[in-house]
Amino acid sequence: MTSELLEIHPQELKFTFELKKPSSCLIQLTNKTDQYVAFKVKTTSPKKYCVRPNTGIVKPKSASNFTVTMQAQRVAPPDLMCKDKFLIQSTVVPFGTAEEDITSDMFSKESGKHIEKKKLKVFLTSPPHSPVLAAINGELKQDLVHETSSPRDRAWSGVENIPPPQRVAEDVMGFETAKDAVELRTTKDVKEDTEELSAADGVQSSPAKDVQELKSTKCLEELRLGDDFEELKSKISFMDSKLKEAEFSIMKLTEERSIATREKDKLKSELEVLKRKSYVKTIQVGFPFLYVCMVALVSLAVGYFINL
Repeated sequence: MTSELLEIHPQELKFTFELKKPSSCLIQLTNKTDQYVAFKVKTTSPKKYCVRPNTGIVKPKSASNFTVTMQAQRVAPPDLMCKDKFLIQSTVVPFGTAEEDITSDMFSKESGKHIEKKKLKVFLTSPPHSPVLAAINGELKQDLVHETSSPRDRAWSGVENIPPPQRVAEDVMGFETAKDAVELRTTKDVKEDTEELSAADGVQSSPAKDVQELKSTKCLEELRLGDDFEELKSKISFMDSKLKEAEFSIMKLTEERSIATREKDKLKSELEVLKRKSYVKTIQVGFPFLYVCMVALVSLAVGYFINL
């Protein structure tokens, strides 16, 4: 695979460092391929940073963001140098894969898949209201040192040891720094840093932005909860209407059954009456035997007297 799976912006993590205050940085992952890509974020200092979300799915021709928050620190690192690193792993997953389907086995070498790895460095900057300047022979010089080299490898959280890239501070030609000189930065350089911070999406320069981001996140969560509540409410009302219709149908069927029962009883009673009437008619058909005998005797008596 020659083309990269995910395009990362920005290529480094910049945090505005203030004592006892957290700082956040937003990283955007862009998937320019036609496949689903899963990603996982690891760091050499898992207790120092909070990554949300640390895993996810980037759909084809779309982008996804994750936020890295540096916890509040009680002690400032010397010269604002930071050796922490982040590793972003990405791999192709089947079409339609959801975030809950992501497992750690997807990013292991034993899976046989192509795992793309990208390392991001961490840089610390001072807040705009307290620029760090270096006083050298009465002049203000920009401090070019962001981090020093490390002789030992640092272990990623959950991965093998990876040696961090080294950076050596450039020598300032023509000047000698005083032994106890305080390192500061010029106002011009601070403005440039501020522009870089504003250009990087999600990099915040003050705690007020952190509070605003938390408020916006809270508002989004409340909106989602409200939408879910309204959806649930509509479903409940729909079920109530269906239940009422079922109850009405049951009542209608019960009423029809009672009507049919009454009609059946009525037909039975009419049938009994008809049976009785037909029985009376069958009994009354013809002359009684006694009546016939009387007529015969009377006729014999009359004929006897006539013959005399």
